[in-house]
Amino acid sequence: MTWSFTDSPAVFRAAAGGHLAAEAARNTAVLTLMDTAERLGWWTEPDGRVTGVLAVPPSGAPSFGAVTEEAARALAPAGLLGDERRPAVVRGETAAVEAYAEATGRPWEPTTRMRLFRLGELTPQDPAPEGRARLATEADVPLLAVWTAAFVVAMGHEPAEDYTGLLTERISGQRLRLWEAPDGRPVAMAALSRTIEGQARVHLVFTPSAERGRGYAAGVTEAVSRAARDAGAAQVLLFTDLSNPTSNALYQRLGYRPLTDHLSVTFSG
Repeated sequence: MTWSFTDSPAVFRAAAGGHLAAEAARNTAVLTLMDTAERLGWWTEPDGRVTGVLAVPPSGAPSFGAVTEEAARALAPAGLLGDERRPAVVRGETAAVEAYAEATGRPWEPTTRMRLFRLGELTPQDPAPEGRARLATEADVPLLAVWTAAFVVAMGHEPAEDYTGLLTERISGQRLRLWEAPDGRPVAMAALSRTIEGQARVHLVFTPSAERGRGYAAGVTEAVSRAARDAGAAQVLLFTDLSNPTSNALYQRLGYRPLTDHLSVTFSG
């Protein structure tokens, strides 16, 4: 049993493609990061089966996909970054991240607990919120950049200086929608990842504080979820912060069902 590493998405897919496809939902973060990651890894069993993967993005915070606790523990001496650097943050399914963190012997603490949901039968809000969904356009970018920064801060992270590229990429792919109030004001947003291995993930769900409590987030989430299904995504996923019971309840009303729990940990030594 061993870990192998590469910086080539093509090499990674050739080695781990079967596992990525078989566990597409649980590997959603790795699939999303795959083309831009600085380092990609896969765990091979004695019989040649790949049963675990990870991706290290430019931020240097490794993200586990579907990984056994045994494979996660084996990473502690093997290293995640390919050199003497030790990651300050690691993310992934809770059991694997905890196994890795304990095996390092370093002091650590949990920072964010997330839950991965998968859409079952999409259930529209009843009554529906006032207004309608529409595709975002480049004219919306200045407003959406402000909203994205606020979303990032609400998630406990430092905002970037510029979100133009991120937003433009999603707008050009028709993967970012707004909810408009009856007077035409944008009041909420939600985006979709690219569909990879049949799975797409809803993200950037945000409603400004002054507009909350009117069902706008549910309306725009329903719209992007339906768009993903209509575009052929077999699995539509989203992450929620377990500390936010409102959003967890909202997504379950729309038909999302829990799949796995995720954890981010920060090391202090």
